[in-house]
Amino acid sequence: MKKKGLIIAGVVVLALVLVGTLCTATVQTGYTGIVTTFGKVENMTLEAGLHLKSPFQQIISMDNREQKTTFTTEAFSSDIQQVNITGSINYAINKSTAMNLFKEVGTDYFNKLVYPRMLEITKGVFSKYTAENLVANRQKLSESIRDGLSEELQSYGINVISLSIENIDFTDAFTDAVEAKQVAAQRKLQAEIEQAQMTMETQQQAERQRINAEAAANVAKINADADAYAMKVRSEAEAEANKMIAESLTENLIRANEIKSWDGKLPVYMAGEGGTTIPVLQFGQENGTEGTNE
Repeated sequence: MKKKGLIIAGVVVLALVLVGTLCTATVQTGYTGIVTTFGKVENMTLEAGLHLKSPFQQIISMDNREQKTTFTTEAFSSDIQQVNITGSINYAINKSTAMNLFKEVGTDYFNKLVYPRMLEITKGVFSKYTAENLVANRQKLSESIRDGLSEELQSYGINVISLSIENIDFTDAFTDAVEAKQVAAQRKLQAEIEQAQMTMETQQQAERQRINAEAAANVAKINADADAYAMKVRSEAEAEANKMIAESLTENLIRANEIKSWDGKLPVYMAGEGGTTIPVLQFGQENGTEGTNE
């Protein structure tokens, strides 16, 4: 009897364990529980926690937390250059649309829906840029892909939180061509700089010569003007002196000057009437000259 009682107790415990296992389910925090009965999705969802269910029901958890996935793909630029792309995407699904997403796509919605759409949009965006412009516009590329993908996934309740293009690689041939072009551009720029410097130096030298020539011309003009002015002043002074002398000359002054300048000798002849000449008597002079009265 005791053994039989133990068997019955064991069966009851086992039954309780089976009932507990088959009739309860736990939904973890950050997940939404999707209820299916014989594979059919019920029109209800379960929040995080412990829930009772029918043994014929299954609880499938849909992750509502933000998830991050890296990706790699290839694309072509507008000038038909192959590009190897590495990036990452952060996304999350809405709780309110988790059931519909499960119905339409299932739990593997990233590989079935998000990833293919993302690659398609990425290739389309990259095809709008030349290879040389891709690296410089990496941020703009990321934003364009994110916006396009968000619009595509909005109806499924998938939020694209962020998308980043982390690396862009080109073929070796294209990289070598770009490097050669950059070297040529640098050499051209250096030549232009040197030419500009030479032109500037030539212009500066010409400007210095022009300034020196103008300065010399100004100095010469100043000197010429000074000489002309000095000559004018002298001429005016001489004219004024002559005028003053002329005004001061009177008949008496003229005779006085004549007497002052006479050397003491009488003229030998004097003019007479009718054009005749009359001899003038010479009297004895000093220095042993004889008189006429002996």
